[in-house]
Amino acid sequence: MRGRLAAVSIDLDEVPNYLALHGLAVPDRPGAAAALHAVYDAALPRIADFAASHGIPVTLFAIGRDLARPESAAALRALSDAGHAVENHSYGHRYDLSRLPRAAIARDVLLGAEAIAEAVGRRPAGFRAPGYTVSDALFDALDAVGVAFDSSVFPCPPYYAAKALVLGVQRAQGRGSAAILDTPRVLAAPRRPYRPGRPWYRRGGRRFVELPIQVTPGLRLPVIGTSVALAGAAGARWLARACAAEALVNLELHGMDFLDRRDGLEALAPYQPELRVALGRRIEALGAFVEETARGGATFVRLDEASRERGLIA
Repeated sequence: MRGRLAAVSIDLDEVPNYLALHGLAVPDRPGAAAALHAVYDAALPRIADFAASHGIPVTLFAIGRDLARPESAAALRALSDAGHAVENHSYGHRYDLSRLPRAAIARDVLLGAEAIAEAVGRRPAGFRAPGYTVSDALFDALDAVGVAFDSSVFPCPPYYAAKALVLGVQRAQGRGSAAILDTPRVLAAPRRPYRPGRPWYRRGGRRFVELPIQVTPGLRLPVIGTSVALAGAAGARWLARACAAEALVNLELHGMDFLDRRDGLEALAPYQPELRVALGRRIEALGAFVEETARGGATFVRLDEASRERGLIA
């Protein structure tokens, strides 16, 4: 084992997913259609610059159906060719994917993998579930299709409570959401890499490895793009130091973390907290986290590389 490791992974959820999340229609105004591809057109070049400026690889989780657009596929291929990993974030990004029958789940996972392989010339090794929501049926499907790792489990009480509150408020306001609330059993899952069993939130003997989304020891505070960016540079360094004893620091971001409301996202700004903070300040905070983690002795790797480090697995 190479000592402490760290990984930055980025979910490339396009703008329509956020509109569905908040129960919003596509804005009917000039330029709105162009903004629907802001993650690939605006965020992806910024992600490439961020990775290059810090000298780190990133792991990108792509949605298969988005790659039918040639411009998006070409942009993703460029990052793959530069040495970054592209992994599977499902084909259709159904938030209820984990609740479908196993055969339907497996079909979606395979379609996503095929779309990515066609776009970048490499079949993905890993998977991340939409909305971090998993189930035994999903993990059965991942075992059946032969993924090497999953990185979806998010055992974070503050995040779970906040999500439940937001979904409740949206229902009270008469706005639906495509999102679903995971089972509270996720809070019993290990917070460090493990080989899942059945039930999935217990250690066991599945063939693939689970790399949970990062939380701090003790309070299990979320260590994701939104929390790091909103904490500011000083708070980001504190979060990095809080994770200094972890064998793997698994920082999960979204393409949205690299976008600004001026990228045509004015309609989303009231609902997405990161869009209410200047993009420069968010990038500074994310950079502070990466720098502090590296200063603590961690080596940044791709998630597929981390999943092969046997010493990480509990």
